[in-house]
Amino acid sequence: MYLRKAAACLSTTILALGIAPAFAQDANKNVTIVLAEAVDMVEPCMAARQDVGRVISENVNEMMIEFDYVNGGLKPRLATEWSQVDDDTWEFKLRPGVKWHDGKPFTAKDVQFTLERNKSDKFSCEVGGKYFGNTEFSFEIPDDNTIRITTNPPQPILPLLMTVMPVMSAEATNPDEYTRKPIGTGPYVFSDWQTGQSITLTRNEDYWGDKPQVEKATYLFRSDSAVAAAMVQTGEADIVPSVAMQDATNPETDFSYPNSETTSLRIDTRVAPMNDKRVREAMNLAIDREAMLGTLFPADAQIATHLVVPTTIGYNPDIPVWPYDPDRAKELIEEAKADGVPVDTQIRIIGRTGQYPNATETMEAIMAMLQDVGLNVKLDMYDVSVWNNYFVSPFVADAGPTLTQSQHDNATGDPVFTAYVKWGSKGIHSMVNDPTVDEMIAKATAATGDERTKLWQELFAKVNTDIIADIPMFHMVGFTRVSPRLDFKPTIATNSELQLQQIKFK
Repeated sequence: MYLRKAAACLSTTILALGIAPAFAQDANKNVTIVLAEAVDMVEPCMAARQDVGRVISENVNEMMIEFDYVNGGLKPRLATEWSQVDDDTWEFKLRPGVKWHDGKPFTAKDVQFTLERNKSDKFSCEVGGKYFGNTEFSFEIPDDNTIRITTNPPQPILPLLMTVMPVMSAEATNPDEYTRKPIGTGPYVFSDWQTGQSITLTRNEDYWGDKPQVEKATYLFRSDSAVAAAMVQTGEADIVPSVAMQDATNPETDFSYPNSETTSLRIDTRVAPMNDKRVREAMNLAIDREAMLGTLFPADAQIATHLVVPTTIGYNPDIPVWPYDPDRAKELIEEAKADGVPVDTQIRIIGRTGQYPNATETMEAIMAMLQDVGLNVKLDMYDVSVWNNYFVSPFVADAGPTLTQSQHDNATGDPVFTAYVKWGSKGIHSMVNDPTVDEMIAKATAATGDERTKLWQELFAKVNTDIIADIPMFHMVGFTRVSPRLDFKPTIATNSELQLQQIKFK
């Protein structure tokens, strides 16, 4: 019944208003983009967070190398070429003549500074923690446009890792605190930030690359998907990167595409009652994933068994989908209770408002399903600034047992972007502390070819069937609404970045 109620709540207000399309922005080259969450920081080293990356990545601060999300493979960006010197070292040649937005030259020292800042222990960097957490770096700079990076352990895919790190200015960036006005080399300058209301980027007229068509981009924040979608329909906005399926009703403006996001709940395996594997198994058996398809999630979303999509290297097809078996879930909970596990302890679901369409309704449904099998579950929905304190280490102290709503993006196709941060003992999202898992991650990270694939498959089997570290939910399908005045189609990258220079006008 809770699914029917949640679905009924979604067929709401805006479509009944009868507002005719007006596309008021047709006369200019400015665009308005509506995001579901208010961006609470603009720090480039936090661009692995979806809300930050969609504004900053490749717009203000550029990557060394760009991942081609349409054709696959790597493209030059701030680095023009790269080569492996030996097992431990890669050499990158940097693009000459590039300048920061303050007019100073971009050099190899900026690349070294960025990597060191991402690894700083003075504050938490999502990019560093997610992608470089178990890697140590040393550097050699023969000249301003050449840098040699040595890694420990060896990183055979270091160029791929360079596609997710926005480069920052060594001179213009405080090394010890988050920036509130990033200086980049990108096609857009960070112009204005009205906290909680809007962000404005303006075109960089001195950009080293091709001049983009969009002159100014304004980002607004609306948590209600129907309201955001209606803003495009009435001409108040141009792009809503993520709308709920029930609001994607206009074939002229709405695009559906499979994306690289996987939704899940992270289980705190450290504390009772969830430190008992039977309870973690029961939680997975209690979730009726099939019933959510076509109601809370798109009908063509795929039920997940991993935190990575099937096209990822090392995806393990032998890991089965969790069946919906509430009777067995109740049996497991009773078995744990008989052995003294405090299954009556309250478990908090830590939800993130607007993390994906229908996020709150989904957490409400999951809470009800877990309650139905006998668990004491409470839901707390937070905005991203509060939720992040529960999701990223150091976690909120004395939070009690928690299940944390999560959506993980691995668009570049290698588990190195997932494994350490999610399950390594020092991973900034991890609530697993297992030396065997750490060893498995280290071996797979350094391997290549078929051996790399095999080792990742073994790791996925370990964390998903032996440990049961998560409640995997769905490989997602995205919906984006785009104004008819624009020539732009979303790709798998739209989850994590939205390059303004790719937008054209009809």
